[in-house]
Amino acid sequence: GTGSSILSALQDLFWLSKSKVEKQLQIISVLQWVLTFLVMGVACTLILMYILCTDCWLIAALYLAWLIFDWNTPKKGGRRSQWVRNWAIWRYFRDYFPIRLVKTHNLLTTRNYIFGYHPHGIMGLGAFCNFSTEATGVGQKFPGIRPYLATLAGNFRMPILRDYLMSGGICPVNRDSIDYILSKNGSGNAIIIVVGGAAESLNCTPGKNSVTLRNRKGFVKLALRHGADLVPVYSFGENEVYKQVIFEEGSWGRWVQKKFQKHIGFAPCIFHGRGLFSSNTWGLLPYSKPITTVVGEPITIPKIDNPSQKEVDFYHGIYVDSLIKLFDKYKSKFGLPETEVLEVN
Repeated sequence: GTGSSILSALQDLFWLSKSKVEKQLQIISVLQWVLTFLVMGVACTLILMYILCTDCWLIAALYLAWLIFDWNTPKKGGRRSQWVRNWAIWRYFRDYFPIRLVKTHNLLTTRNYIFGYHPHGIMGLGAFCNFSTEATGVGQKFPGIRPYLATLAGNFRMPILRDYLMSGGICPVNRDSIDYILSKNGSGNAIIIVVGGAAESLNCTPGKNSVTLRNRKGFVKLALRHGADLVPVYSFGENEVYKQVIFEEGSWGRWVQKKFQKHIGFAPCIFHGRGLFSSNTWGLLPYSKPITTVVGEPITIPKIDNPSQKEVDFYHGIYVDSLIKLFDKYKSKFGLPETEVLEVN
């Protein structure tokens, strides 16, 4: 009757409202991370300098003293926090796209690993969500494995930002940090390296599956020196969440980008996503496109203290072949045609 119709309408209204609230929470969770990625380091540095010039200078001075004392912590595995990694905000972050983590093989806790993550995308959203939070269940899918996402060492010179990054299990992508984790931190460690780095980010665009890998062999040499198994990882959809202006080789724009990359470590990209209030306007929010990260089969690597170039090239070739096979096996399951080919540069 009329009463049941009214009740049904109220229930529909309730669920619509709940859905809208969840969507707004998802947008807020992604926005805070994008702002953290882009401006938190610089903003915290400027705020600290300002506080030093005010009556509250003692607070800033005490933090700077702590910063000096704690300077080398990022190089020694950092200071992860399971509480931070399990924040509810990361589940909203995950559901915005959504982001999924697919396990294909078990990992032994008696071994250490280097994950090669591909592609970089603009911000490495899949890498962060899957390995620096527990939103997609990395700890449950790979029990006993401690993931460390490696990023630019310069980020750990920024006050506050460094502590925020370390709480998620993020470490500097330099030799000292990686050597420590793989040699002095026991077994069951997995360092995730976005192999293509800044160079790869310059070429990422929707509809394109390409990786910068042919001449990236340092991670293989590190694996050989420590006897850490290599694991190829491919994120389907990582390049779909932002649109970028691609500068052609030889253009002034590409020249500027490469200069930044060479001297500062990152390449400035001109990109856009959707607006905060509408998906039909431009803004900093990524588009809500699914990202599916597939962790491939580990490649057993022997321990060789001083590997020759021939040995590095041999295992690098095995890794490239494994990555291509991983891509080909799962591409059709995640929306790509069978004819799609992974471009390896």
